[in-house]
Amino acid sequence: MSQLTREKLYSLEDYAVCREQFRAKVMEHKKLRRLPLGDNAALYFEDELTMQYQVQEMLRIEKIFEADGIQEELDVYNPLIPDGQNLKATFMIEFPDINERKAALAKMIGIENQLFIQVAEFEKVYAIANEDLDRSSDEKTSSVHFVRFELSPEMISAAKQGASIQAGTEHDAYRVETRIEGEIRRSLVGDLH
Repeated sequence: MSQLTREKLYSLEDYAVCREQFRAKVMEHKKLRRLPLGDNAALYFEDELTMQYQVQEMLRIEKIFEADGIQEELDVYNPLIPDGQNLKATFMIEFPDINERKAALAKMIGIENQLFIQVAEFEKVYAIANEDLDRSSDEKTSSVHFVRFELSPEMISAAKQGASIQAGTEHDAYRVETRIEGEIRRSLVGDLH
C-alpha cells in the first residue's frame, strides 16, 4: 500500500468545496470495512482512503495549511495504513450505556492483546496493539485501540485464493469469533499482496 503525501491531499479550500461528496464516499467505503465482534465491539479496518479522510478532517478542524503541520498529521496517520503484509484496524468497544461501558472496560483489561485473525487452519495471528501509546491501566482498558495483524505470505496467498478468515477475541470477559465474509472480506483481501 502507498502512503499519503501532501500531493494526495486536498488543499483546505478544495476540501471545503468537495467535503460533503468526499465524506459520503468515505462513509460508504467504511461500511465495507467494519466487522462487528458480537454486540458490543467492532474492528474498523483502515486503509489509505479512511486515513486520508482522517487527515483531511484534522487539517480542516485545526486549520493547518503549512507544510510542517501537514507533515505532522501525515506522520501520525500513515502508520495506520496497511502495507500489503498486514491488516490494520481501530478496535472499538461499544456499549451505549455509560455505566455499563465503565463496568465492561474494567473487566476487559488486556482485550486488545487477545484479538486475533485466523486464515483457514493456520495459527491465529494476535494483534499488535497500541504501538503509539498504552491505552490500558490497572483499572480499565480504553474503548479505542489501534491494532495491527501481521500475516505470513502463506496466509495471504490462502486468503487471496478464497480460504476462510475468522476474527475474534479470546478475552474471558468478551469471547467472540466471527467469520469475515462477503464485501468486507473482499475489501480486506484487497489490502493484501
